[in-house]
Amino acid sequence: QVQLVESGGGLVQTGASLRLSCAASGRTSSLHAMGWFRQAPGKEHEFVAAIYWLSGATYYADSVKERFTISKDNAKNTVYLQMNSLKPEDSAVYYCGFKRAGPVIYAMGSYDYWGRGTQVSVSS
Repeated sequence: QVQLVESGGGLVQTGASLRLSCAASGRTSSLHAMGWFRQAPGKEHEFVAAIYWLSGATYYADSVKERFTISKDNAKNTVYLQMNSLKPEDSAVYYCGFKRAGPVIYAMGSYDYWGRGTQVSVSS
């Protein structure tokens, strides 16, 4: 089993920055990639960003490119999401996912473990 704990959410104003963290513990030797998804009230879950653990290759949703940066700390089994120039439409619960294998990183169903989420609220 793998446990994921997200942190770093909060209430900020438009244009502000936040950094989310997600620490993985347990059977992390199988870690292949980690990703961030979000869900706003009344909306479907949405892919935000992902990073492959060995190569460090990163992928972003078009809506967050050039504003958000995903990074990792291998020694801490932790993934980060630096969010800059936040907009009200970024308000959502952000979830961290752990993926053991496979090339598909944009679909929630391809991830094996999830954190409980952290709330990000951006006021206008």
